[in-house]
Amino acid sequence: MKFTVGQIAQVVGGAVEGDADATVSSLAKIEEAGPGALAFLANAKYEQFLYTTRATAVIVSPELPLRQAVAASLIRVADPYSAFTKLLEFYAQATRMGKRGVEQPSFLAESATIGPGHYRGAFSYVGENCVIGENVLIFPHAYIGDRVRIGANSIIHAGAKIYADTVIGERCVIKAGAVVGTDGFGFAPQPDGSYRAIPQIGNVVLEDDVSIGANATVDCATMGSTLIRRGTKIDNLVQIAHNVEVGQHTVIAAQTGISGSAKVGDYCVLAGQVGIVGHIALANRTTITAQSGVQKSTKEEGQVLQGYPAFGLKENQRATAVYRRLPELERRLVALEKSQSAPDKS
Repeated sequence: MKFTVGQIAQVVGGAVEGDADATVSSLAKIEEAGPGALAFLANAKYEQFLYTTRATAVIVSPELPLRQAVAASLIRVADPYSAFTKLLEFYAQATRMGKRGVEQPSFLAESATIGPGHYRGAFSYVGENCVIGENVLIFPHAYIGDRVRIGANSIIHAGAKIYADTVIGERCVIKAGAVVGTDGFGFAPQPDGSYRAIPQIGNVVLEDDVSIGANATVDCATMGSTLIRRGTKIDNLVQIAHNVEVGQHTVIAAQTGISGSAKVGDYCVLAGQVGIVGHIALANRTTITAQSGVQKSTKEEGQVLQGYPAFGLKENQRATAVYRRLPELERRLVALEKSQSAPDKS
């Protein structure tokens, strides 16, 4: 696909400096871009590349002064990063939407319904009584269990597994290898020390615009629903246990684990390798820093928590500073004890 610089400027609401008729056909980093590529500059650390890039056009801020001549055409917008993100979304959507029709072999149950404009890749499976909306893309080797509902314009990537009774909203993305709706980890201890599986008869509900990362898992509820609310983005290799509720527009980074029946509020940020115990609730707009473990509920919105067990960021940083000084403090304490126990020679 080729677009003129002027056309791109119209899409992102920018002003062109240079050749508006020049054409671009790819997106690239400013330091790596070649002829025909569009790049962006949002971080001052990369300004040096503006004067050496071979890109045909670069998206920049209106306030950016030019310290020397620039060969590329410039598109000045209020927020270069957001503008370039918008173009990436447009490019990705245009690329995916080229997929249409059915590849064979694939399976669609007679009782299932699927909307127009869909794509089903080879070896994909759609079970009984499924309801799939229009323009849904189901890539090869994806599995859609019985009675699953998927909203319009959602994407199920290769090898994803969607278990029975799962409900997926519109414009959701389930990435490769993700498993949504598998049994939760529920076992009842027996008198002889063994464990007996507790049937998990609930489901998973993903609201609109949810993204589930590659090889992430979202377990079905024991009863009721495991719920991921609209706009939430879940990274690769995340574990969401049974009956968890995650609020809207929350982001959860890789290798985070959320235990059963925990509730995460709206607009929260969970960094990588965060652990959350079961049956607690995090207030809206809570941020948990990487490798922290949360063991109790929070009520105050907007807190930043750190450490294991996690507590307030500033308090944790002060505690860490003291912890680093423990060897020195111990030496001083021993020296003080010796001075106090030494015999008085006066």
